[in-house]
Amino acid sequence: MTAESLSPPEAAEETEPTPLRMRSVMGTFASGVTVVTGIGPGGAPVGFACQSFASVSLEPALVLFCADHRGRAWPGIRESGRFTVNILAAEQTDLCGRFGSSRGRKYEGLHWELSRWGTPSLPGVLTRVHADVYDVHGAGDHDVVVGRVLALETVADREPMLFFRGGFGVDSPAPAVAAPDVWGWGDHWG
Repeated sequence: MTAESLSPPEAAEETEPTPLRMRSVMGTFASGVTVVTGIGPGGAPVGFACQSFASVSLEPALVLFCADHRGRAWPGIRESGRFTVNILAAEQTDLCGRFGSSRGRKYEGLHWELSRWGTPSLPGVLTRVHADVYDVHGAGDHDVVVGRVLALETVADREPMLFFRGGFGVDSPAPAVAAPDVWGWGDHWG
């Protein structure tokens, strides 16, 4: 390729990465939604909604999620050393709301079961990934948590929950202004 054969780049808005701009731009990347669960201090179930989840390696089987340092559930999960990632179905907005807010009622009135791995399994999810904490890397205001997969559990075959532009589903209208309390951003998941 020569410089003459390259077409000019599309006009784009380039700005500094302020928290508000990061929220807006990163919201254009549609992601699945999960609830990471575990057992905290005193044997109490804990959990938080998490959209930063990915497969890392097939051999060994590793996954990762990101947890906010300020979150209340992550320290308990870290201490116990084991977690379950519950991958949500499209219609599970109530379950997502329970775990996506520090003001959520989490397990109150929710029928859940303890997995054979000693972690909470949530009802009606698409998939569960049971894992041990393998490694933790500090990255800004979050920890990148790598988990060694112990077992995979397929529960249902339905449409996944997607988070896009501050809402659920790819047809979510873009908010005029990404407010600080938009679900999933203002509550500091983790």
